[in-house]
Amino acid sequence: MTHILRIPVVLFLALYLLPCGLLSRELQQADSTIVVLLGTGMPRPNPEASGPATAIIVGEQVFLFDAGPGVERQLSAAQLPINGVTALFITHLHSDHTLGYPDLIFTSWVMGRKKPLQAYGPVGLLKMTNHLLAAYAEDIDVRIQGLEHQTPDGYKVNVHEIRSGKVYDRLGVKVTALPVPHGNWRVSLAYRMDTADKSVVISGDTRYNEALVRFAFGADVLVHEVYSASRLKPEPRPGGEDWPKYMHEFHTSDTELGALAAKTNPKVLVLTHIIRMGASDEELIAGVRKGGFKGRIVVGHDLDRVR
Repeated sequence: MTHILRIPVVLFLALYLLPCGLLSRELQQADSTIVVLLGTGMPRPNPEASGPATAIIVGEQVFLFDAGPGVERQLSAAQLPINGVTALFITHLHSDHTLGYPDLIFTSWVMGRKKPLQAYGPVGLLKMTNHLLAAYAEDIDVRIQGLEHQTPDGYKVNVHEIRSGKVYDRLGVKVTALPVPHGNWRVSLAYRMDTADKSVVISGDTRYNEALVRFAFGADVLVHEVYSASRLKPEPRPGGEDWPKYMHEFHTSDTELGALAAKTNPKVLVLTHIIRMGASDEELIAGVRKGGFKGRIVVGHDLDRVR
């Protein structure tokens, strides 16, 4: 089965009109929870795989998980709002997951955001945000005081530093956070979103762990990071001999993911933040199958939509 969703005309119109806030009640009712893979890449720059970012559309609400490089352009390419999302959830503060954060803050403001961005994430996000606002202080002043006449409060961010448990519950959308092991990061989070019709789990960056198995059990969609076990080997660079150890401590292999998914049994398993090391889609799927998962697998590519 192909992983590319064929978009019905009514859904295409809904997504086209979404940035303008023009969805009719009929289209909203016809729509369901949709996962949009804005960025499926990792730190190595790849024109075909932008930095980690996943959007979940629930009616007219758009929730963003992580803000990797190019996130505003990917929102535009996906015909999602470029003037601000409903809420942002950061899994952890690694640069590849946050380099698009200032882009999201300032570009959405320039494009018309009038209210503070609601940003959720681990301890340290507030400090990062304050430094970013300080770094762009002159830009902010020129845009407000100059001929652009930008909304004075539009650039601001309401930061909610979180650790675990229910972190968001509004308008039929509940988001729960779970700390997951990601090397020596003090806090890295997975998220579960439960809506009226679907449940979606975003793993964030993590190695295999049983807590995530329990957290994701029964989810309709599991969006999980992955690397190719068969391609893993030391790299020919300074410190490259520790590459396999690093991967085992920080990330989840395709075979490990297959074992995890076999226990959680999602309706759809979506592979993202893909560390290929030369592996093809077919190799990644074979690795997941080797781990024991027999269900539907989507090897994520930028701008794929999954329902």
